[in-house]
Amino acid sequence: MANVVMQPLSPELGWPSYQQSRVERWRGQQHSIQQDYIAEEVPVSLVYNGQPHVVMLMTPANIEDFALGFSITEGIIQDPAELLSIHIYNRSKGIEARIKIPDTRFANLADKGRNLTGRTGCGLCGATTLQQAVRDTKTVGGDLQLASGELFAALNEIRQQQTLNQLTGAVHAAAWILPGQGIQYLREDVGRHNALDKLIGLLLRLGKNPASGFLLMTSRASYELVQKAASAGITLLAAMSAPTGLAIRLAEEAGMTLVGFARDDQHVVYSRPERLTHTTYPTLIT
Repeated sequence: MANVVMQPLSPELGWPSYQQSRVERWRGQQHSIQQDYIAEEVPVSLVYNGQPHVVMLMTPANIEDFALGFSITEGIIQDPAELLSIHIYNRSKGIEARIKIPDTRFANLADKGRNLTGRTGCGLCGATTLQQAVRDTKTVGGDLQLASGELFAALNEIRQQQTLNQLTGAVHAAAWILPGQGIQYLREDVGRHNALDKLIGLLLRLGKNPASGFLLMTSRASYELVQKAASAGITLLAAMSAPTGLAIRLAEEAGMTLVGFARDDQHVVYSRPERLTHTTYPTLIT
């Protein structure tokens, strides 16, 4: 198509989060020429202490948040203070994030061998052993109690805050909600696990306690999302779509409340239901 106009949402990086393109649209027999907004994905290389580790395909925004979140949720560092420095560079084919971590952490990283491309929908790409793919899970705690009405309120609120998805219809969102205060922070990305890493990185950078709120994802609840949320101490994860069996087992192991099919006025609780309070009606057993 002609007349492609790049629209940068991340001018500090020089890479756009979306592009505007002239397209042909068909609805039944009706035909029109329109301007459409298309989400971008860009290779982002994470280089630790001079050694390339992984290349992720992602929305080119909030790279610093992503680098911190990814480093924590993948067990590369244990504390945000261990991310000693990060420098972002534009390259001809993507973005390079050069990250400095303590030598002791880097020595452990060198043995992991995760150096393949992390595709948009992949949270475990580059893992070369079963131990890397299915890591021991952190047990979550905290005294979070949530009324189901707050979950429904967050579902209504999140649609208005997904600015990139409103344009493109192609990105996921991870939102962090404080009980009684609504959505506090939200990150978007073409990859659901990238959106979560960006959100976790933001919370840690701002010094927030992830366990004091709950997580809402616009995607399904896959294993890597539960693992990443648990690594940050999040005690309740709600997803708009279904969980996988492995995600449910991991949530039980971690002591996490896992909610799926969170839509409008319905949801399904798969683990640790005691954190959610409901207006009760006669129980139906089917």
